[in-house]
Amino acid sequence: MQRVVIADDARFMRLMLRDILERNGFEVVGEAENGAEALNLFKEHRPDLVTLDVVMPGYDGLTALKAIIGYDGNARVVMVSAMGQMPFVEEAMSNGAKGYIVKPFSPAKVLETIHEVMGIKDRGSE
Repeated sequence: MQRVVIADDARFMRLMLRDILERNGFEVVGEAENGAEALNLFKEHRPDLVTLDVVMPGYDGLTALKAIIGYDGNARVVMVSAMGQMPFVEEAMSNGAKGYIVKPFSPAKVLETIHEVMGIKDRGSE
């Protein structure tokens, strides 16, 4: 089972992602409200994937991405952003993010992006 850490300052976004992932065979091993928590959870659990919101209070997604990639250059990180944050997403991709999901998202788009990043052949979804 693939293990995931979800980082987003909005609880409802974490719940939506958790629901999509768990219904499709992923195990959510931790949830973070900011980038510092995401980094700590990454170090603790060594998940197969991390989803990072771009804009979070304090330690934002880009800062967390750089710290996670600095800790483990092979980490798989997917950025989650609103449409207007595309410059941040482009910077994140150049700093090691493997993919991105644009809010608002559909379950199918989340799974398509995560399967692509993780090299999972699409097993059909929802």
